[in-house]
Amino acid sequence: MNNYTTALNAVEAASGKLIELADKIWATPEVAFTEVNACAWTAEVLKEYGFEVEVGVYGMPTAIRATWGSGHPVVGFLGEYDALPGMSQKLVECKDPIVPGGAGHGCAHNLLGVTCLGGAIGMKAEMEAKNLPGTIVFYGCPGEEQLTGKVFMAREGAFSELDVAMGWHGGTMNAVSIADMPGMNSAIFHFKGRTAHAGGDPHNGRSALDAAELMSVGTQYLREHVTSDVRIHYSYKEAGTAPNIVPDKAVVWYYVRAASREAVEDTYARLVKVAEGAAHMTETEVEIEFLGGCYNTMGNKVLAEVAADVMAKIGVPEYTAEELEFAHKLNLASPMYEKMKAAGALDGAPICDQMLGVRGGAAFASTDVGDVMHIVPTLEVNTASSNIAAPGHSWQVTACAGMSIGHKAMILGAKTLAVTGAKLCEDPAIVEAAKAEFNQKMNGKTYKCPIPAEIPLPYKK
Repeated sequence: MNNYTTALNAVEAASGKLIELADKIWATPEVAFTEVNACAWTAEVLKEYGFEVEVGVYGMPTAIRATWGSGHPVVGFLGEYDALPGMSQKLVECKDPIVPGGAGHGCAHNLLGVTCLGGAIGMKAEMEAKNLPGTIVFYGCPGEEQLTGKVFMAREGAFSELDVAMGWHGGTMNAVSIADMPGMNSAIFHFKGRTAHAGGDPHNGRSALDAAELMSVGTQYLREHVTSDVRIHYSYKEAGTAPNIVPDKAVVWYYVRAASREAVEDTYARLVKVAEGAAHMTETEVEIEFLGGCYNTMGNKVLAEVAADVMAKIGVPEYTAEELEFAHKLNLASPMYEKMKAAGALDGAPICDQMLGVRGGAAFASTDVGDVMHIVPTLEVNTASSNIAAPGHSWQVTACAGMSIGHKAMILGAKTLAVTGAKLCEDPAIVEAAKAEFNQKMNGKTYKCPIPAEIPLPYKK
């Protein structure tokens, strides 16, 4: 990596500032679309490092667009900073929330936006040192955990200015992902009936709960007649008040996931028919609150191979005995411990100490990064920010994200993004090859935002 020492040194020099910012965001967790402090603090650091910063863009007060440079390639960094509800956790090896039921960074997004910020700082330094052409755009993206932040941003025109986008996510591995993750629709079904005394005059009631339960039954039958990539999940939000009152209101929240946007839309349309049928059967009404949707991911192998080579040359962080012991104790406390131990997955270090290169295959979580991937070629880098047996969206992730294990993953990720970005500026052929792969996968299709214009933004300026 001798040719990119400026980028690496810039990230290293900024590491104290980056860790301080990540820890402040960790200590002040803010859930989707309410990331007021994280947004303000991130914007301050961007300004300090010479970026032109706009806050409150694309109709959302906690969205950022920051730029530096001119000309092509235009390289975007996809920062996030929202926390998860219920993931509060102290920096200890057992489940112990700081605030019972409170929010916490159980997906390590306190590290995510800062990793991308560090990557932008390092890339900028390398470009200045070598007088390279190109433009850096840092996006602060709200609300990823609701899977719609970048979708709303895309609806308002974000990302189309880019030649390439780059992102990072923590996890249990050091790899560059081209995994196939499903798209999704999210909607809340509000059933409205007529209340009555359940014992005295039930014939006068029309049960909204009956309608919601019939929708659930219909959904179970629907599962037999969808493709194997489809996932349908639901949760009751309201289901009546007392057994002797016919419920006049019931509310159920559904997710529909599938491997392609087309399959999501087809399954969702059928789910709507199930809901409407349930309402007809019970002489109730149903109102559908469509919350939004996102695309499946579409990795770019050209970009992934460049980044994987960069990350391999930087190398795995060195861990202290204390860090390894902390991770080992977390592994012992993991609900996946026995299964992973039996499979031999815990025979090595308690934190991933290998570079695993480019990794594909199927995954079943969703991310709004998929929408960006259908607008421009997009890179997704992963580094090990938690113990190897940490479940996703867990207190273990929160614990590691607030201490040095997470910090080391963040710095490795920032260095990888910084050098990869500089390489794109030095060698336009990489960008052209990434675009060619993107165009081949799109096969003539264009991005169509899955959130209709009539759906309001989560916040208005």
